[in-house]
Amino acid sequence: MDLQEFRGILGEALAEGGSQPLLRLTDEEIAVLDPESINDCIAPTPRLAELSEQEREWVYATALRSLVSREAVEVANIDELDAVLREAEKDETGAAATTPSGVDIDMRISPEVSLALTLRRSASRALAVEQHTSSGTAHALVYIHAEDLYLVERVTSGGLHMFTLASSAGDAAEMVQLFVDPFDVADKDGRSEQLTPEQISTQNVGRPLGEAINSAMVVGQIVLLADAPGPLLTTYATDQSVWTVHVEKPQATSGITARAVGKNTLKKMITRLISPS
Repeated sequence: MDLQEFRGILGEALAEGGSQPLLRLTDEEIAVLDPESINDCIAPTPRLAELSEQEREWVYATALRSLVSREAVEVANIDELDAVLREAEKDETGAAATTPSGVDIDMRISPEVSLALTLRRSASRALAVEQHTSSGTAHALVYIHAEDLYLVERVTSGGLHMFTLASSAGDAAEMVQLFVDPFDVADKDGRSEQLTPEQISTQNVGRPLGEAINSAMVVGQIVLLADAPGPLLTTYATDQSVWTVHVEKPQATSGITARAVGKNTLKKMITRLISPS
């Protein structure tokens, strides 16, 4: 079965059951399941970035055990792997030769895990979202496959990846909307204002937007990743409202608009990014 046929079958299944959570994985578990994706995929791995190479070896061993215990993977040579892990635990020096990398793992992945890894690698377009708060930075990715098939991956600042299958651009947009407006404060639409790059760079954007920027509790950045650079949408969520700054094309001298938005307008803006005309 080729990828296009597989997407069609999956889209039909989602149409019957609607959007649904798929699974959760940690940075370490993804590194064990799909090592090349750490460098090849756009999703960040914030937890791994904090670890040394030796520390990574140890957390990979723990991650593999977790995957096996949850039946996310099946290791055919589990006895051989256990022997290596026991030797590693006895070795107080933590030498790399006694870590799990010293044995080839015969691993079979569950259908749910295989599905998530395949969809995050095979999308030709994706929506990348950053959420900035006082607690740190979190990320969300919407992998766009068809009008009835989207994979949404949310990544916490601690490196937990939560995967959800969405059956429509609207459903995926709702997840992104909750990500950039988690306190549900988007109120009503305001008048659209045209801005220039100079106004943005000098922060001369007018009092209402300036106050929203300075008092924002959540700042979101949403960009469409594709062969041609897509639009950029920045959101500022205060305790009372949400403002958006929409840039039609990167580094363009025009096409920058700002406004306060209500819930419906915010969802429509995000939906258009996911399914551009």
